[in-house]
Amino acid sequence: MSASIEIQIIAVLVAVACALPGVFLVLRQLAMMSDAISHAILPGIVIAFLLTEDLSSPLLILGAAAAGVATVALVELLRKTGLLKEDAAIGIVFPAFFSIGVILIARFASDVHLDVDAVLLGELAFAPFDRVVLASIDVPKATLVMASILMLNVVFVGLFFKELKLATFDSALAATLGFTPVLLHYVLMGLVSTTAVGAFDAVGSILVVALMVAPPAAAYVLTQRLASMLWMSAALGAISAVGGYWMARWLDASIAGSMASTAGLVFLLVLAFAPERGLVSRVRQQNRQRQVFARDMLLIHLYHHEGLPEAEQECRVEHLQDHLRWERDIAMMAVRTAKRAGYVQDHAGLMKLSDSGREQARHALVHI
Repeated sequence: MSASIEIQIIAVLVAVACALPGVFLVLRQLAMMSDAISHAILPGIVIAFLLTEDLSSPLLILGAAAAGVATVALVELLRKTGLLKEDAAIGIVFPAFFSIGVILIARFASDVHLDVDAVLLGELAFAPFDRVVLASIDVPKATLVMASILMLNVVFVGLFFKELKLATFDSALAATLGFTPVLLHYVLMGLVSTTAVGAFDAVGSILVVALMVAPPAAAYVLTQRLASMLWMSAALGAISAVGGYWMARWLDASIAGSMASTAGLVFLLVLAFAPERGLVSRVRQQNRQRQVFARDMLLIHLYHHEGLPEAEQECRVEHLQDHLRWERDIAMMAVRTAKRAGYVQDHAGLMKLSDSGREQARHALVHI
């Protein structure tokens, strides 16, 4: 298998593994917790390395997970004091943890290849060179690690889908029904930590944060169903990973940076063009509502003056903007909209209601 395909497989595994817990971070309004955890787990990695003196030890992942859970616990502790909101607590805890990790590296591991820049940026191009043999199959180590973490995330979400759904949308009800939303929250944050550290060596923390937030946020714009949001975020993450790889090839740029940029671009495209909640769709809906309102006001105006002597003046197109105090563009828009719907008939510039227009005018009067 070529290095190009292996890099894309690793990237897709990372994207999907990050997207699953990322959905719950976005729904719980904890998107920045992914950034906090991805930086704050550094001291856990360093301490585990100092104990094992082995960069490939699985204890590094456990140390990172422990540091992530400690970060969440401290944030919750500060928040519960009532003196700080969650964003301020995150802003205090994660720089402190990250700084501790940097100090530990500088003090005790300065001669070890545990580079802060590599942790932040990663380099997917090197992932295929670090390989392991599994059942006589030679695969990149990152593929094995991320496949395992992805399977762990899928199993967790699959087994506790109902509990996660209930705890995410109504934690009080979950507690009343006998669930333990706090424990579930810490397990979820432990998975976020595990996913982050598993992806660090290949892609770095910046891409981890991007893939945990951007695809789920885009999926949130596209759907309001949790199950759909999960598979959509996974699909959008995979698209961002593959698209980012080929963008990096085209631009001769950082693979991780290109993937993060692609994830952001995908989010912006979804935000703009989503069928129901996108910006373009919302502008169209607002324009449509404005047209319907103007049309109905016109119909009511014609209905009130129907059969009266002043109708000859009040109901002429050229006099509408004076009598309704509208700008000419709005008046003409209302006339065109009413004509297209068959509510108004134009008799030499004099507008008269059709039967359906009269009925619509009465309907609009009831609902004003």
